[in-house]
Amino acid sequence: MLHQLSQLEHLWGPFRLFDYLSVRMILAGVTALVLGLLLSPLVLRRLQALRQPERDARLMGDLAKQGGKVPTMGGLLIAVAMLPSALLWAKPTWLAVSALVALLGMGAIGLADDWLKVRRGNADGLSARAKLAWQFAVAGLAFAVLLVAPGHRELFAQVWVPGLAQPVWPPAGLAAPLALLVAGGFFALVSVGASNAVNLTDGLDGLAAGCILAVALVLGVVAYLVGDVRHAEYLRLAHVPGAGELGVLCCALAGGALVFLWHNAAPAEVYMGDVGALGIGGFLGVVACLIHQPFLLAVAGGVFVLEALSVILQVAWFRRTGGRRLFLMTPIHHHFQRLGWPSTKVVVRFWILSFLFGLLGLLTLKLR
Repeated sequence: MLHQLSQLEHLWGPFRLFDYLSVRMILAGVTALVLGLLLSPLVLRRLQALRQPERDARLMGDLAKQGGKVPTMGGLLIAVAMLPSALLWAKPTWLAVSALVALLGMGAIGLADDWLKVRRGNADGLSARAKLAWQFAVAGLAFAVLLVAPGHRELFAQVWVPGLAQPVWPPAGLAAPLALLVAGGFFALVSVGASNAVNLTDGLDGLAAGCILAVALVLGVVAYLVGDVRHAEYLRLAHVPGAGELGVLCCALAGGALVFLWHNAAPAEVYMGDVGALGIGGFLGVVACLIHQPFLLAVAGGVFVLEALSVILQVAWFRRTGGRRLFLMTPIHHHFQRLGWPSTKVVVRFWILSFLFGLLGLLTLKLR
């Protein structure tokens, strides 16, 4: 919306800055941060009646999540900060629409899950099967948005791997419909996987928000690079016209994550809830696919991957050994709590890991 002020350059020269992508990315982050800080008191008052179900303090340590004390659904605070900023500074492209469909759709699933838990007063929200079915439906809808977009259908079917200068999919000569079908399935798998991985990471005060901040900034930088044909050609990345607007959305998310972290840092005033974790995870997965860097997300979001893998390995090992555990408790951040680490130490060390994974992800852009 505000990028249109650049058309008034003839009235005042500095108006041209509003058309510069880098300027709009910075302003999107700042706008989300300011809006969030201004509106957070109102949002937090509205959330006071929405209490998270009780968690066992013996399992959670000295900073256990106590259901009767702290409100949940704090992901709405991120949305209040991010969405107006995105509408103000991002240009309306099909890529941006697809990413926002994932954000809002996955967030709606999380909202329904949180609401059921609050109403029932326990951890029984949506069933795992129903949640997965709805997540895949939302991911399919986000991909369908790209199919109605004019042009670039072949581009949407490409999958790139860090370290290679050419896409690994589709192979030469493969029919376009089949390539799109496989790419759509992969798109949905990445989106749903990222959504649930972020949700698993949201288990300690400030943990998920700090990791989201790191990954959002990395994806924002890469979206800026692949959206510019000169940078894309220099780095041998897939040039995705209009991808820079995804960078604006990622910066708006980073600003919203900072606002949430302000209130979620230990001891938390509000918890993210599934409405935030599922929505943001799905958004990050879709953005990674849209810029053709889903495996970059696996590197930059290494903490999310470790959290999800720890749960998968724990369940598999438990079943294979007839009840033995591979970790003291999963997701893996609780394993370190059980080892005696204070919760704040676990969170800060995972933040450090997240930023290191983010730098490693950026480093892979030069490995061609």
